[in-house]
Amino acid sequence: MSEWARAHFFVGEKRRPAPVLATQVVELERIRDAANRAAHSAGVEVVDVEWKVGKQRFLRVFIDKPDGVSHRDCQAVSEQLGVLLDVEDLVPGSRYVLEVSSPGLDRKLTKPDEFERFAGRLARISTIEPVQNSKFFEGRLAGYSDGHVKIEVQGRMVEVPFAAIRKANLVVEL
Repeated sequence: MSEWARAHFFVGEKRRPAPVLATQVVELERIRDAANRAAHSAGVEVVDVEWKVGKQRFLRVFIDKPDGVSHRDCQAVSEQLGVLLDVEDLVPGSRYVLEVSSPGLDRKLTKPDEFERFAGRLARISTIEPVQNSKFFEGRLAGYSDGHVKIEVQGRMVEVPFAAIRKANLVVEL
């Protein structure tokens, strides 16, 4: 499957008998560790882990690999991670939804090597503080070196300190 397609596997609700207590806390680092173990055994890497609480509780795990993620990859990680979460009791409470998917076309960029990997692609970067009098950049990624993301914006090269990035995403090109 192409890296530009979004693979997605929806597990559904996990049910547990105990009610959610205010004192119960989800330990995201332990969940991230379990997700990394499940991903490693499936030959993929974890890009991000999100825990969202609203009307439902969602655990979202984004996985990737160089040649793109398939539905089978998502299913394998989902099944293995579901077992780890249950056995290690990492999500306290009654119900939650586990989703495992690829990062998608407009994926977040969070690691230095991702700025190298996607060099030449169109991206949007916003910063915490102004860099060269701007907090927003849209242009072609030109790599990463010495703690700086390089992005070509309207014919000029801008070096954005990695530590100054608030948010970065690829832009879908049609």
